[in-house]
Amino acid sequence: MRKHMRILLAALLFSGAALVANHGTPTTEALMRDAAQVLAQSLDRVQRSYTLFPFEADHRADWHYFPEGGFTRVHGYVRNGITFGQMNPMQKHLASGLLASGLSRSGFAKATRVMSMEEIIRAIEDDHTGHRDAESFHFSIFGTPGDEGNWGWRVEGHHLSLHYTLKDGKLISSSPTFFGANPHEVAQGAHKGMRVLEREEDLAVAFLKSLDPEQQSQAIYQEVAPEDILTLADRRAKIEGALKGLPASKMTEAQYEGLMELIGEYAGNMPQEVAARRMKTARETPRDQLYFAWAGQIGRPKPEAVPIGGRTTGNRHARGNYYRVQAPTFLIEYDNTQNLSNHSHSVWRDYENDFGFDVLADHYRRYDHGTPGIHWAGLDRSDIP
Repeated sequence: MRKHMRILLAALLFSGAALVANHGTPTTEALMRDAAQVLAQSLDRVQRSYTLFPFEADHRADWHYFPEGGFTRVHGYVRNGITFGQMNPMQKHLASGLLASGLSRSGFAKATRVMSMEEIIRAIEDDHTGHRDAESFHFSIFGTPGDEGNWGWRVEGHHLSLHYTLKDGKLISSSPTFFGANPHEVAQGAHKGMRVLEREEDLAVAFLKSLDPEQQSQAIYQEVAPEDILTLADRRAKIEGALKGLPASKMTEAQYEGLMELIGEYAGNMPQEVAARRMKTARETPRDQLYFAWAGQIGRPKPEAVPIGGRTTGNRHARGNYYRVQAPTFLIEYDNTQNLSNHSHSVWRDYENDFGFDVLADHYRRYDHGTPGIHWAGLDRSDIP
């Protein structure tokens, strides 16, 4: 086994050196391909059975951000994919390499902090059941990683859900992108004061406070925040009704740049070229079609220490806070209401292309591949839930 792993690592190092020598800095797609290939090759027969799936598998678009027990209760089955806890030490490094290939440096640091929060919450709740487990994050690979055809990969667990779809060597989708934090601000112990989603909160509050009273009255569309992000873990992001909030067309240039900085925090979780595409889309959105909306209170109560063995979910704050940035092609949502506004969720959704649905649907409209099994990619958008 050790000899096999040494061969795999040597192959990875050689391919990486070749990429740099022949093409300069490797692309995000090349990094993803190589990292996924080497991780897949490291798996034994049993591990492959619950980690590697056909690209056409319908469950590729099933996702959530609940802990393991909650996920199983909602969906009736366990998450797919190998977890850190099921890996040997070498595989853990390879999986971390795959995770890093899909994120920026700051995004990778944020993801690792999300995972580390499971140990903090396990200690607070004094959990010995495995419900809170910092190693229970699942890696799944769909299709065959390469430069031809369709393939994708996912990393998911409590408060982290990342999805990537590639077609003919090109990354065509990197959403949904979900990060959460429980507690939102650690109120006790050695890590007191730690906030995983610090900038998502601070930039939004600073932007809201930069608005004059009339602008604030339009931006704040209701006094009570919803209990969670409105799109939840739906396959298709959708918010009913007319756009709410303040359009960018009614913002000053300084306020508009403040909104761009907030959007940039979400975009910046991705590799540089993906973040640049997201920001290009944001800046090219007509200002009368780009909205910022807030619900609930502007601040939040100071977090209080939870008695050891106490709960850190539920116990919703009377008002909480929530915001979203809404455009014709993308949506950002943030919500902090549970545990007296000390349990936060955030997500980036692409209306047009979560899971690569629309790019693939367009491809199959143009070219008949005789593959009706890909019913979720479909030829008709109405077929996609």
